[in-house]
Amino acid sequence: MTETELTLIPDFDLSGRNTLALKAASRFGVVLETTESIAALFALAEARGLPLRILGGGSNVVLAPEFDGITAIIASKGKFLVENTDGHVVVEAAAGEVWHDFVGWTVAQGFGGIENLAGIPGTVGAAPVQNIGAYGAEVADVFESLVAFDTKTRSLRTFALDECAFAYRDSVFKHEPGRYVVVSLRLRLKKPWTPNLRFAGLSELADLPRLDPKAVMERVVAIRNSKLPDWRVTPNAGSFFQNPIVSLEEVTPLLARFPNAPNFSQADGRTKLSAGWLIEQSGLKGFRLGKAGVSDRHALVVINLGGAAAEDIAALAAHIKATVMERFGIALHEEPVFT
Repeated sequence: MTETELTLIPDFDLSGRNTLALKAASRFGVVLETTESIAALFALAEARGLPLRILGGGSNVVLAPEFDGITAIIASKGKFLVENTDGHVVVEAAAGEVWHDFVGWTVAQGFGGIENLAGIPGTVGAAPVQNIGAYGAEVADVFESLVAFDTKTRSLRTFALDECAFAYRDSVFKHEPGRYVVVSLRLRLKKPWTPNLRFAGLSELADLPRLDPKAVMERVVAIRNSKLPDWRVTPNAGSFFQNPIVSLEEVTPLLARFPNAPNFSQADGRTKLSAGWLIEQSGLKGFRLGKAGVSDRHALVVINLGGAAAEDIAALAAHIKATVMERFGIALHEEPVFT
């Protein structure tokens, strides 16, 4: 695809392309359906001297009201079975696929391994960047490889597991924001399948006479729906803060004051705390600040009460962080990117 074949849409409305439903627009917008179009777009943006940003499902962003440049939506599609052996299958999906649809597709094929990650909003391309995780599983557990467009070299690059530097809600792609655009993702799912039932609410599934990935996926979705507001009904960006991982020096005085605080030892000697618990114990569950608020269903979810803008979300986030710091001495960090 050449630059001239790209269709730039002026005054591109993004209000329906972010799960917080923030009113937002871009000077230009474009929907990218092929890998070739990504390279052409970067060349075009450079030639015109326009800033460029890439969006997937808009589920992990807080959009400014105006962006004086080009906003590109990754919309490539395709789900494939790459390899099938006695010990594993390798599946691949294009970056523009809806993540939950990809999970459902693997389960429908009879393949288990990512059913615990069902219901997470966003696209396949965003999943490895954030190293999304839920219910005792994360993308890194089953990662095989990915292909990304390198905006510096203007070429495609394949990443193996050890090149991604995966950690809790982290990857090499977050440390070089804007450099790589994920094109496709491959996952290796083990055979025979072993269910991951460590998380509360899943363990009782072990008593079922016949357990399959579909049953686990359905239970995960049911748990999520019971706890988290649906972004299509109550606009939100999912978990707004990361669970803080703190040092022994930080966690010791906290547990001395609050011995019932949820805490989880990490392999490196640090301790993971529950951001949701910290926020709720700070009296902020259901809190409202202008047009933004904290969900009364789950303290980790920031919601748009109607007509909120990025500044409203930022003000609420700052208030939450300051309140938790004052009460517990623990710093919180946002998951969504402000852009």
